[in-house]
Amino acid sequence: MSSISRSSTTAGGPASTRKFKLVLLGESGVGKSTIVQRLMKNTFSELNSTVGASFFRYTCNVDSNTAVHFDIWDTAGQERFKSLASMYYRGAAAALVVFDMLSADTYEKAKYWVRELQANSPETILMLVGNKKDLESERRVSLEDAQQGAMEMGAMYHETSARSGDGVQDAFHDIAAKLIEMNSTLNVREGGVMHHTENAAPRRENGCC
Repeated sequence: MSSISRSSTTAGGPASTRKFKLVLLGESGVGKSTIVQRLMKNTFSELNSTVGASFFRYTCNVDSNTAVHFDIWDTAGQERFKSLASMYYRGAAAALVVFDMLSADTYEKAKYWVRELQANSPETILMLVGNKKDLESERRVSLEDAQQGAMEMGAMYHETSARSGDGVQDAFHDIAAKLIEMNSTLNVREGGVMHHTENAAPRRENGCC
């Protein structure tokens, strides 16, 4: 397991800070790690497949009053690691299930991960993410089909390009906002909401706003 934590101190900051565990799931090669690389470093490079899982911390200002600290687990997509996935999604408040828009097979397999989460972690908020939108002319999963599938699965939907950065920060901002909205009325399972502090300036590992 590898770990990255980036931090910088800012004066002032949102009055309310919440910390959530978030996991990325999906088949090998769909771009989970490059999405995180774009989020954390604003860079892109072809990466070797993740072995086991990698851990990152990221801060997103939802608005002027609220910040979300994400503990992000980027999981391996290879078949031999699937049995370990539950170790990482257990207690997650949110999950990004990523597929490659150029591959209908990875979209179908994303449905496996959604079913897995719905069966074993039903409180987890889901976002289906279609990656590689920079290759629009080569896509094999239409926007309409993906949006309809996400709706049927009870998931949010976003499209991203880890290569260009398009949509990456938006996806994390929108799921952060959804977590804040849902947590105002629902009790997320223990471990999903990790703490809630008032009137404290958050440490900034990296920020989306």
